[in-house]
Amino acid sequence: MRYRVILKILGILLMLFSLTMLPSLLISHLYEDGAHYAFLTGFTITLLTGIAMWLPVYRVHQDLRTRDGFLITVLFWTVLGIFGAVPLMLSDDPHLRVVDAVFESISGLTTTGATVMTGIDALPPSILFYRQQLQWLGGMGIIVLAVAILPMLGIGGMQLYRAETPGPVKDSKLTPRITETAKALWYIYLSLTIACALGYWLAGMTPFDAIAHSFSTVAIGGFSTHDESIGYFDSPTIEAICIFFMVVSGINFGLHYFSWRAHSLLHYFQDPEFRFYLGMLVVVTLISLFVLVLTNTYQPDEALRRSAFMVVSIATTTGFATADFAHWPVMLPFMLFVMAFVGGCAASTGGGMKVIRILLILKQGYREIKRLVHPNAIFPVKLGNKPISDRVLEAVWGFFSVYMIVFVLMLVALLGTGLDQVTAWSAVGATLNNLGPGLGGVSTHFANLNDTAKWILCFAMLLGRLEVFTLLVLFTPIFWRR
Repeated sequence: MRYRVILKILGILLMLFSLTMLPSLLISHLYEDGAHYAFLTGFTITLLTGIAMWLPVYRVHQDLRTRDGFLITVLFWTVLGIFGAVPLMLSDDPHLRVVDAVFESISGLTTTGATVMTGIDALPPSILFYRQQLQWLGGMGIIVLAVAILPMLGIGGMQLYRAETPGPVKDSKLTPRITETAKALWYIYLSLTIACALGYWLAGMTPFDAIAHSFSTVAIGGFSTHDESIGYFDSPTIEAICIFFMVVSGINFGLHYFSWRAHSLLHYFQDPEFRFYLGMLVVVTLISLFVLVLTNTYQPDEALRRSAFMVVSIATTTGFATADFAHWPVMLPFMLFVMAFVGGCAASTGGGMKVIRILLILKQGYREIKRLVHPNAIFPVKLGNKPISDRVLEAVWGFFSVYMIVFVLMLVALLGTGLDQVTAWSAVGATLNNLGPGLGGVSTHFANLNDTAKWILCFAMLLGRLEVFTLLVLFTPIFWRR
C-alpha cells in the first residue's frame, strides 16, 4: 500500500474541499445571517489539515495500484463527510451535535437526502445553500466514481462496461484518459444544473431556491430549502420540470455524453437499460394512478400529478415530495419503496442496486426457466444483441446477494437499538439505497432516532454509495496482506 501518495491525494482533496465553504461564507455575509464564523472556521480547519497532510509528501510521485484505489475511494467519502460536518457543528443555528452533523454531511455528500433537521424554512440562507451544495458536489463525485473508477476496480459487475455490452462506456472510460473523462462529465453535469436552475426560475422560484433545488435535483439528492420540499411551491410547472430533470439525471451519463457528441437521441433508445428504466417508471406510475383513483384518494387529474411525481422521485432515489406517500392506500407505499432498491441507471447520480443489475438478474431468471423446458440447450444472456459473460453475471449475483445480506444485518442491528420494525427496515432501505425519506418514524426526518442508529445509518449511506464491495473489501484480511 502506497500510504504516502494516498496521504498526498487526501491532502489535495481537503484543500480543494475547503474552497467549497467560501460560497456559503459569502452568502452568510450578504444575508448577515450570523453563520460566517462557522464557515470561516470550517474553511480554516479543513485547509490547514489538508496542507498538513500534503506538505510532508508533496514530492512523492508514484503510480496508484488497485488496492490504493479502493482505500482512496472510501477515504474520499468518509473524510470529506467528517470535515463537511464542521460548519454544521459550529453554527449557532442549527448547532448540531457531532452525530447529527456527520449524519447530515454524509447524507448530503452521498446524495441520500435523509435529514435530522427540522424547521428548515427558518434556517440561515448560508446553511441552506451549504446543504444543497454538498449534494451537488457529491453527485459529481458519484458520476466520476461510477464511470472512471468502479469499472477498473471491477465492482459488482460494473466491469461489464469495459467490453461485454453494447452500452456507451467502453474500456471503462469515455475518453482515453480519466482526467478527460472527468472533464467531459463535468461539462454535462454543469450544463444540466444550469438548465434546471433556469427552468425553476422561469417557473416561479426565487433565484436562490432555483439554484439550490437544481443542485439537489441533478444530484438526485432530495434536500430542499423548505420543510414541505417541492410541495411548498404547489406548482404543476415546477413539478414537471423537476420530473424531467430527475428522469434525465437517473440515466447513464455515458449516454448523455455520446448523444451530445453525436447530436442524436438514438443512443438512448438503443440502450436496453434505458428502455427498461423508462418502461418501469411508466408502468409503476400507471399502477399508482389506477389505485389512487380507485380508492378516491385524489381526483383523476390530481392523481396523475401526484403519482407521476412521487413515482419518479422515489424510483430514482431523489426523495423530493409533493405528497405523503407513506400514507397512500393499499400497497402503494411498499411498492414505491421497493422501487428505490432498483434505483437509477448505472453511471447516474441515482442510488439503489442500479437498473442494469436488476435487468440482468431478470434475464438470467428467464434463462433458467427456459433451461427447465430444454435442459440441454444453450441460452446466452444478452443485452441488445451481445451476450454477457458468466463472469459478469456471477459478479451481479454476488453483488445482489451481499446487498441483501447487508440489508438484513443492518435491519437486525437497528432493531437491536429499540426501533420498531417498519421504522427499522425503511430506515435501512432509505439510507442503503441513498433514497432519503422512509416509512414509519423516518417518513419526514431522522431526528428522533437514537445515536447508535444514526451511526449505523451513516455506515449504510456510505455502503450504498460505494456499491457495497468497495467499502467491505477494506474489512477483509486479504486486502491488507502484502
